[in-house]
Amino acid sequence: MGFWSRDYNLLLPTFKPFFRRRGTLLDQATTLLQQAQQRGREAKLPYAGAVLPSEAHLLMLQGARLVDVRTAAELEWVGRIEGAISIEWNRWPGGQPNPDFLTQLQSLVPKDHTVMFLCRSGGRSHNAAIAAAGVGYQAALNILQGFEGDKNTAGQRNVLGGWRAAGLPWVQS
Repeated sequence: MGFWSRDYNLLLPTFKPFFRRRGTLLDQATTLLQQAQQRGREAKLPYAGAVLPSEAHLLMLQGARLVDVRTAAELEWVGRIEGAISIEWNRWPGGQPNPDFLTQLQSLVPKDHTVMFLCRSGGRSHNAAIAAAGVGYQAALNILQGFEGDKNTAGQRNVLGGWRAAGLPWVQS
């Protein structure tokens, strides 16, 4: 079960009791969620907010759920984040929308948890966060820059932003 952050109207994941002391990881999580919500307000997002990859990693370590919406092929060939929940937004092959996305999400992530969505560069995860918020996930967040980040001037990813470029942990098959 999550609990309400009264000041910021976001659900925080459940943390171990020792995290609840002042100046601890709970305070850090609260600060990150406040920043995410502020980004969401500034961008007029229809969901709780947006986090940077490094912020998402810290929140994940503290109990937030990370849902990777990339295709099975992307996870296999490009890399994946251990501990992330994989639910394709679009099916592979063919790129057709996954009609079971919300059913799968609801079976794997309780609505009272902070849930963060990740894709290659932030587009599909934005749509997943919208869909999640639409069915009652009050703490749905998009991970800005995604796993691979934006393209640089040479048209290459994994250089400008993203989970990998931030040096965060990931594995490849």
